[in-house]
Amino acid sequence: MKTLVYLLLLSWLGIFTELQAEERTVTITTNVGVMKAKLYENVPNHVKTFIERAQRGEYDGTLFTRTIKDFMIQGGAADSRNAAPGVRVGAGDPSAEILPEMRPEYFHKKGALAAPRQNDDVNPQRKSDMSQFFIVEGKVYRSGELDTLEKVQNYKIRQKALKLYYHPQRAKLDSLKKADPRTYNQRIAVVRNKVDSLILATPGHLVFTDEQRKAYTTVGGCHHLDGQYTIFGELIEGFDVLDIIANQKTDKYDRPLKDIKIIKVTID
Repeated sequence: MKTLVYLLLLSWLGIFTELQAEERTVTITTNVGVMKAKLYENVPNHVKTFIERAQRGEYDGTLFTRTIKDFMIQGGAADSRNAAPGVRVGAGDPSAEILPEMRPEYFHKKGALAAPRQNDDVNPQRKSDMSQFFIVEGKVYRSGELDTLEKVQNYKIRQKALKLYYHPQRAKLDSLKKADPRTYNQRIAVVRNKVDSLILATPGHLVFTDEQRKAYTTVGGCHHLDGQYTIFGELIEGFDVLDIIANQKTDKYDRPLKDIKIIKVTID
């Protein structure tokens, strides 16, 4: 009897766990198609807030108010519901702000689901405005473009590091280059490691991970948004719908000339 109860408990726990996993997805139904995204478990407050707002229907009937080709689509703002054509919509809601939960493993590849926010000058804590959401379309980068971006971003830091670790022993290293190549290679490797370590330890540096490089050179994304916004999920279906929305003709405020309506946001 105890064995039967134990097995039933395990079975129930398995079903419960499966249901929990299934609840971590969202379906966004629009008038031009359906997108589906998975929600990240380790961004709990954003996911919880997003789910609660979706279950209350707060995104239903709103518009994608800002769509920019090769960048992103943004929607959900309450002031866009039943908005007249040509009216500027998409205002933020300070009462819907929550503290950021930025995680370094998540970056703005195509399909990233994230929360918008006000600029740093009025929002130094980088709080997320959960009254809306955006989905990245981005662009595909060449590997050489990413190399150039790193070099440009890290130039001043690298010059500082070279001044500290290379210039004081440059003459000695130059003399070793021909006289003792093996020792030269060993010492120059130490210098390079110190330079790289300083770059990585300095705020504002840019070094793409292998995962970022793979994503940005294949599916694409918006690298310059990394570290600026909280990402709490990613598309798993409906990338064609994302492209349709991002490629809409828009007015001067980036609002599509043809309304792209969010019919329903459903937590599955």
